[in-house]
Amino acid sequence: MDGMRDRDEVGRARNARPRDAYGRPLPHGAQGEERVPDDYAAAPPEALAEAQRLLDADRPFHAHEVLEAAWRAAPEAERALWQGLAQLAVGFTHVRRGNAQGAQTLLRRAADRIAPYGRAPHGIDAAGLARRARDLADHIESDGLSAVTDADLTPRLAGRSG
Repeated sequence: MDGMRDRDEVGRARNARPRDAYGRPLPHGAQGEERVPDDYAAAPPEALAEAQRLLDADRPFHAHEVLEAAWRAAPEAERALWQGLAQLAVGFTHVRRGNAQGAQTLLRRAADRIAPYGRAPHGIDAAGLARRARDLADHIESDGLSAVTDADLTPRLAGRSG
């Protein structure tokens, strides 16, 4: 490469570099984490299950990629919900990367997108997730990242929030 970003066949920026568990680029040739394919597509229940598996495995960046794919494929009426779920995972990614301000911003943005859904489709606990996202952002603001627990970063996406 000549210092420019990798691009796909239609000119969209793609980063072919391997990534670590929290999505940070590694040098070309380094051993990285398995990535979610650019063409990943799954029905909402499968996307939720995969994102949950990734969150439970402490892979919030990868969960974000799954949720982002679901957002791109969602019907218009659900797009903000899926976008908010993807932002929730990005907020968790910022926690793991040590970026308190980024975490607070993305968690609050996620809550704002998710909260209006109330009784969300696909068993998504929109109210519980929005509440948890805001509470975590406030907790980080008042107590710092060191107060965040693993349980804070592994909410149930569907069903009852724990």
